[in-house]
Amino acid sequence: MSLLSGKKILLGVTAGIAAYKTANLVRLFIKSGAEVKVIMTPASKDFITPLTLSTLSKNPVHSTFYDKESENELWNNHVELGLWADIFLIAPATANTLSKMTNGVCDNLLIATYLSAKCKVFFAPAMDLDMYKHPSTLDSFKKLQNYGNVMIPATSGELASGLIGEGRMAEPEDIVAFIEQEIASSLPLYGKRFLITAGPTHEAIDPVRFIGNHSSGKMGFELAKAAANLGAEIFLVTGPTHQTIAHSFVHRIDVISAEDMYQACHQYFENIDVAICSAAVADYKPKNVASEKIKKKVATFNIPLEPTKDILKSLGVSKKHQFLVGFALETNDEVANAKSKIKRKNLDLIVLNSLRDKGAGFATDTNKVTIIDADYIGKDFTLKSKAAVAKDIINEIMQRIYA
Repeated sequence: MSLLSGKKILLGVTAGIAAYKTANLVRLFIKSGAEVKVIMTPASKDFITPLTLSTLSKNPVHSTFYDKESENELWNNHVELGLWADIFLIAPATANTLSKMTNGVCDNLLIATYLSAKCKVFFAPAMDLDMYKHPSTLDSFKKLQNYGNVMIPATSGELASGLIGEGRMAEPEDIVAFIEQEIASSLPLYGKRFLITAGPTHEAIDPVRFIGNHSSGKMGFELAKAAANLGAEIFLVTGPTHQTIAHSFVHRIDVISAEDMYQACHQYFENIDVAICSAAVADYKPKNVASEKIKKKVATFNIPLEPTKDILKSLGVSKKHQFLVGFALETNDEVANAKSKIKRKNLDLIVLNSLRDKGAGFATDTNKVTIIDADYIGKDFTLKSKAAVAKDIINEIMQRIYA
């Protein structure tokens, strides 16, 4: 998932050789889950065809105020296009177009739409070295940014003229990343780093058997998505699970055993702001792990167990500035057990759910929780999807870290 998912992106293409890169740019936007419409200046059609961009964007491409070739000569409303967009990107932005944007020279559909746009406008310059450094171009850069537009700087490299220097349009992947970062910088958790644990752990008995539990990892993964969508950088430490996540702000760290998870958590804990331990970590593990598969030879078989390391308690001992959140899955004396866990493990917040509540617990798409803070004040929530529960938990955390 990308921060561009669900966004409406209007791409303005002007007459520069870098226009060939817009095919890949549109493809990346679509892959990110965005809806894309394209406006081309008439001269830009010499560099890339409208058919290419229309096919990739799955929308008609506009270049004039009305379609002369259409039977009804359809009017392309620049005001509607400007209002439709959440993001307007002009790439490549030639010196000619930049000058028109700066001075309001409204002689084509792209400039008319730019002057009507209500959304944030990005522009990615592309031109030869001397043009890029010319005082008039530098003045355009400055004025456009003063107007509130966001410049995606050109890079250095070999240019169409054969010169080597600044003026090469940023690569499509870098443009997408730049816009995502710009969006993230306005989100409430931007700059915060989260450590989130998810899933079960598997404690080996022999090479083919293990002690485990029914945790699916869904709750932890939903927490990671919810926090990442608010701009946080996530370190998701997960035990064995079929859950997947694709988000540019989420770093997934796969582990198997409680010891693996302990090591991973302590590796990242020092440099994070919030830790949410939602994984169902095994409390015990086999004292000895057989090197070969254990054969069925006797009627009864005993496996000596020993405690695993208490990850949550160890983080509570070592925490300094971190906000620490634990989970408690209980079957009896739920609130009392959860409150005792807050004190014993030095938590700032605990999320309680009970296996006695229908629709809560392992391997479901829903959950019903009570959130209790360090002052033992609890807040009950109704049965919701785990995605909605994750948002509730993240909101409770934000209220406290920004109090």
